[in-house]
Amino acid sequence: MRPADERILVSSGSLRCGDLHAEISTRGGALRVLRAGERDLVVSWPEDGPIPFYSGTLLAPWPNRVADAVYTFAGERFELPVTEPERGHALHGLVAEAPWEIAEPPAEGDGQASVRLTHTIEPTPGYPFRLALAVLYTLTPDGLTTTLTAQNVGDRPAPYGCGPHPWLLAGDGPLTGWELELPADRVLLVDERLVPRELTDVTGTPYDFRRAHAIGDTAIDHAFTGLAADAEGLARVRLRGPAGGVEINWDPRVLPWVQVCTGTGLGHRGLAVEPMTCPPDAFNSGTDVIVLQPGEKHEASWTIVPF
Repeated sequence: MRPADERILVSSGSLRCGDLHAEISTRGGALRVLRAGERDLVVSWPEDGPIPFYSGTLLAPWPNRVADAVYTFAGERFELPVTEPERGHALHGLVAEAPWEIAEPPAEGDGQASVRLTHTIEPTPGYPFRLALAVLYTLTPDGLTTTLTAQNVGDRPAPYGCGPHPWLLAGDGPLTGWELELPADRVLLVDERLVPRELTDVTGTPYDFRRAHAIGDTAIDHAFTGLAADAEGLARVRLRGPAGGVEINWDPRVLPWVQVCTGTGLGHRGLAVEPMTCPPDAFNSGTDVIVLQPGEKHEASWTIVPF
């Protein structure tokens, strides 16, 4: 813990608390910058964009993919826009590039700084449901907590899932030398189009990072579950490199899945660690899909911490 009387500064789109600094964008309601002193904790991007590989965006009303951009809900078939043309899927929801509004401008108090943004998902042919989203970013001397709330403000039940998409950084060196600790005992294997194929135990696979070790040449773009919680009830994914470490933690009862991606072949820095309410293609499998009744709310939080 840092001294409670350390200076806290806020300005439009910017939060500062102790030596932590965050920049929040109204584009996608995204986390654009997070630094501890001069050390980047996540991949950042210029204020005028573009957003590289969904860096820092919010994923809703589904995370990851809907295979072939088609799903059935309550006996009705829906077709979504194809946003991953090379594989033919609908990727990462509807709000990652959407304009969000600042509902509560940056403010300080009680040893923290915060900002709140909102966005409404309006009915479309592929997703004919109306959801009011709100995201609260809260920066303390110890880390940045993001809380995403969704409320069904329509007149029919709506399928829903969510998660974030930060690319974590543990230094300037190659990711192969960074150590990953991932407390998950099951991995969702996929086919060549990244469509889920089989949920299996991580034991004996290249994807067992329950004990921290170097990522090496392991190419990861998989969802994990069976997340072990610590004494505080949190799942903690930790990445450690020469410049220090960064952790993202959350309640696995709310977000029981996490997608991890090394970005192999993308030419992109960092390790994507994406806590999720449901796995890839959940709108088709039905696995852990949340069904929001009219008026019902869902809330999920996660925290990024340097160490």
